Amino acid sequence: MPQAAVAGALAAAREGVSVVLVGDEGAIRQELRAQGGELPVHHAPDTVRMEDHAAEVRRRKDSSIMQAMRLTKEGDASACVSVGHSGATMAAALFVLGRLKGVERPAILANIPTAKGFCALIDAGANADCRPTHLQQFAVMGSVYARLFYGLPNPSVGLISIGEEPEKGNELTREAHALLQKTPGIAFYGNVEGRDLLKGTTDVVVADGFTGNVMLKLAEGEAKVIFGWVREALTGGGFGTKLGAALVRSALRRVAARLDPAEYGAQPLLGVDGYAFIGHGSSDARAIKNALLTAKRAVEAELLPKIKAGMAALEPARAS
Repeated sequence: MPQAAVAGALAAAREGVSVVLVGDEGAIRQELRAQGGELPVHHAPDTVRMEDHAAEVRRRKDSSIMQAMRLTKEGDASACVSVGHSGATMAAALFVLGRLKGVERPAILANIPTAKGFCALIDAGANADCRPTHLQQFAVMGSVYARLFYGLPNPSVGLISIGEEPEKGNELTREAHALLQKTPGIAFYGNVEGRDLLKGTTDVVVADGFTGNVMLKLAEGEAKVIFGWVREALTGGGFGTKLGAALVRSALRRVAARLDPAEYGAQPLLGVDGYAFIGHGSSDARAIKNALLTAKRAVEAELLPKIKAGMAALEPARAS
């Protein structure tokens, strides 16, 4: 068990999260002793490594991710938070928790910082190939999430395309646009373009997983590069430049914190019949703590039953 995972779990526990660590019990308890903490541990002798194929998870019943999902399924845990193999986490969630009624493809939702606050990007990488009905379901689930987590009574939903006009885009986006226009329970804005994501044009942005993941990685990478340019410009000059850098250091730190993916810590996998969260494999203790706090918040806000209600409301429209 990595040092950061234990440190993050202990920090979350101090803030009121009931945490059960799942993995090699001996290694976990050794790390807990090293950090002077104590948490319940569920032994799992196997680990799905990053180089393993996600499909292997079905036969790796003693792996930590499968054991954690089973604890969630059986009610011994309220949610599963994983910062390991993303594909294995998705496969385990589907295999153990199953899909919600009315959901054909579960999707990953990413919280994107924008000029106006946050935007929910869905799907951020679970489904490379989608049908129009999948995007419709993503829109419903993303809207429920935005209402609960962003405090928005009627979040706007945009569909990623290559132009604002309904006839723009490929066959998928054109058909999805027509479907979203008549979808109950969402405030459909229309098509949005890539530049609209960080502008905060809409509160929810819907895309197929291939496009959504490219957008997410581009936004993360661009933020790091631009911030690096700013830091270089402020520290690479003479005395006056360095004095200016000292004056704006606190402001730059606030900007960096806003762009940090660790703010939420993990991305929810929506559409499975349980609470599952996927974090970065390189998550530090702060990211893990925030991932656990996000999971606790989702459970307390009853995100899952509210998504179920949203999907049930969609049934009459799908039947017509």
